[in-house]
Amino acid sequence: MELLTIGELGARSGLAPSALRFYESQGLLPAERSAGRQRRYPRSALRRLAFIRSAQRVGLSLDEVREALAGLPDTRTPTVADWRRLSAGWQRRLDERIAELELLRDSLTSCIGCGCLSLRRCALSNPGDAAGRSGPGARYLPARLRSPAR
Repeated sequence: MELLTIGELGARSGLAPSALRFYESQGLLPAERSAGRQRRYPRSALRRLAFIRSAQRVGLSLDEVREALAGLPDTRTPTVADWRRLSAGWQRRLDERIAELELLRDSLTSCIGCGCLSLRRCALSNPGDAAGRSGPGARYLPARLRSPAR
């Protein structure tokens, strides 16, 4: 079996060695040790890393990723069917995430276009004009960025 060094795995995956060590410490990426105690990774680690990165993009926590990876076989390289089974559970989460992003996109477009600089109508950043009850001026900016009261 061909084993990759941490540098080779980092170069092939686009991840820094520190990220690989972190994933290993979290139980997400198994590594073997050489006689000189250097990390060595099977080529299948590239697929695991792709899975981990995809799962994080979807919004899965590392605990959820660890749980999913625990269902993969230890004695063989995961097959397409193995990966399909793991990713099937993401469909609902992806659909929810897409809906949230579309709502955000549509809300931002209407918010930017409405011109309500006081944010009285803005259901996104200032529902019910809660900030307006605190007085004039920007309420959500740090004090050093606010213009002086007039």
